[in-house]
Amino acid sequence: MSTVRELAAETGLSIATISRVLNGHANVAPHTRDLVLRAAGRQPRAGSVHVHCPYPLDEYFGPMVSSIVDTLELHGLTTVLGGRPGRSGIDGGILILPPESAADLSRLRDQGFPFVVLDPRTPPPPDIAAVSAAHLTGARALMTHLVQHGHRRVGIIAGPREWLVTDARMAGYAAALAEVGVLPAPDLLRFIEPTVQLGYRAAAELLDHPARPTALACFNDKIAVGALRAARERGLRVPADLSIAGFDDAEISRATDPMLTTVRQPLAELGRMAVTLLLRMINLHDLDARHVELATDLIIRDSTGPA
Repeated sequence: MSTVRELAAETGLSIATISRVLNGHANVAPHTRDLVLRAAGRQPRAGSVHVHCPYPLDEYFGPMVSSIVDTLELHGLTTVLGGRPGRSGIDGGILILPPESAADLSRLRDQGFPFVVLDPRTPPPPDIAAVSAAHLTGARALMTHLVQHGHRRVGIIAGPREWLVTDARMAGYAAALAEVGVLPAPDLLRFIEPTVQLGYRAAAELLDHPARPTALACFNDKIAVGALRAARERGLRVPADLSIAGFDDAEISRATDPMLTTVRQPLAELGRMAVTLLLRMINLHDLDARHVELATDLIIRDSTGPA
């Protein structure tokens, strides 16, 4: 795919105008759009997509990246892992949980580089394509499951405060608790990086509380594994004495004893959807919906029960 500067030189249009056309903005005259699309159509495709994930490819990120690579391959495109977005010879990019600010992402977009944000860390600008799971509804379904079992004092081990997903899930938890007249208890709330060890520490603090919770809602399955260990060390039976739930439905959720109640994110489908949006952008198709959420499913197993 040609660069914005090459298209500007060929058409005599400004870089800003070229960028608006390539990013599917509506405020472009029809003849201008046609001119840019014709010029872009004459340029050879590089056939490569940059995929960037700032975290190790574990049981959460691995299925996303694998599905991206497989789907790109089906379309005859190769994957470039890591490196710098927008470099020469790259058609577009998929940025997974990117650390860049909204302003940085907007600058990358203004360079005419088509990209999709997968699992955004912070709220993406409205004109940047993004794909995520329905975290609020997933968290609400999980907390509804707990309150229907009589749990009112629920410990919440959340993700980092600054993450968009943390806000969404907290809103879902709060909505379900509000339906039974309960507010999330500040003394039963922890914000942590989502690891097994930090999950263990946070759960230990909550379970040593003078009025310990009857259930723990964990940000992901890794944290829930740490919570299971903390409960076991304290002689608490799961779920007879304490219910524990995770999120993601990662492979580890089915390897625990008891197996974890969790919320399934469609990790592979998230990757495929990101590729679908990116290909539409690369091929200069309009995007009517730029922010896409895929449904989550509550998976009830053996780690939750009556309070």
